[in-house]
Amino acid sequence: MTAFLEVSDLQGWYGESHVLHGVDFSVAEGEVVTLLGRNGAGRTSTMRAIMGLIGRRSGSIKVRGTETVGMATHRIARLGVGYCPEERGIFSALSAEENLMLPAVVAPGGMSIAQIYAMFPNLKERAGSQGTRLSGGEQQMLAVARILRTGAKLLLLDEISEGLAPVIVQALAEMIRTLRKQGYTIVMVEQNFRFAAPLADRFFVMEHGRIAQSFDRSELAANMAMLHEFLGV
Repeated sequence: MTAFLEVSDLQGWYGESHVLHGVDFSVAEGEVVTLLGRNGAGRTSTMRAIMGLIGRRSGSIKVRGTETVGMATHRIARLGVGYCPEERGIFSALSAEENLMLPAVVAPGGMSIAQIYAMFPNLKERAGSQGTRLSGGEQQMLAVARILRTGAKLLLLDEISEGLAPVIVQALAEMIRTLRKQGYTIVMVEQNFRFAAPLADRFFVMEHGRIAQSFDRSELAANMAMLHEFLGV
């Protein structure tokens, strides 16, 4: 399978703080992978480094074969990469639909408003509601939907299930299954192992700023003892 994302010997710093210590992994086109690990393991820093949002980075990050480690964030986005941060970044003074209209197109093939509403019926119902009046689950749907509008085909999703009601978590899981069928490539950071387990093709366990273990979905049962040790799941 063709690699959409290849990360090799990725080092990352915030100021003088060295937080990534040689991260190595690759993601095939159309694949869903999950970065697992305890808080502070380096998962979010890895996502931010891929987008060029970390203080300093070295090593290699290739998107469809193009080296991006020296690129500015806006140029990385134009390669078809979309990042949904844990804090969501909804514009609270704008309506849900106005939020959807904001993102710039970075690549062809972005979803239309009609397609977004078909995938997220809640957002259609709340189209005129201000960002501050949306529930946490609706804000999360909106944050993901904005990326889908841009045309990005590599989605970096950081803790999208955190703190949400089970019914919303189920809707987000169904969204990921749908996007996978449509050929999107997805990298998820997830603390909620039960959410990630049935969705991911492969799992990468991070510890101390590097990949400590990796395995395929078919090897999940055989690795549960290791996951208990690393994650306490």
